[in-house]
Amino acid sequence: MRSLIAVMFLLSVFSLKAQTTYPKVTGYFGILHPIVTISSESTQFNFSNNYVVGTPTGINLWKNAKIGYSLEVVPFLKSENGNTRMYNVLFHPGVLVKLNPSLTFAGRVAFETTGRFGFTPIFTKTVIKKKDHSFYLSVPFPFRFGNNAIATVGTGLQVGIAF
Repeated sequence: MRSLIAVMFLLSVFSLKAQTTYPKVTGYFGILHPIVTISSESTQFNFSNNYVVGTPTGINLWKNAKIGYSLEVVPFLKSENGNTRMYNVLFHPGVLVKLNPSLTFAGRVAFETTGRFGFTPIFTKTVIKKKDHSFYLSVPFPFRFGNNAIATVGTGLQVGIAF
């Protein structure tokens, strides 16, 4: 009988899944393609008169399985009239809320080197999950104000890898 209890105990110990310890630090890198920017005066589509692309890079600090803090930096390049240049850098800290195992909401504040500021709600969907990395799609909705410019709202598509 003792042997049976010992075997059952060992089987239960080995069947336990490793639990994540918190706080947990993760990182990511992506490519951001703005799609459209809308103001009270106009609607501007990326790819029409110019092309803008960003490379979001960030570090996430998860307090627990549901809530975290994120610091993101996004340098943007702009290509128009045959010239490409560094256009803007976005500093993008925010709060992360895990809505379900593959969907996360990020509420970020935005500070741009162009002088604009605002906030960005973002929905991120994990599309491929591996042991040590995952691939994701994000849809941001940037609201921007300031620098003597009209307020704008836009959207885009971000694809990336998290690790």
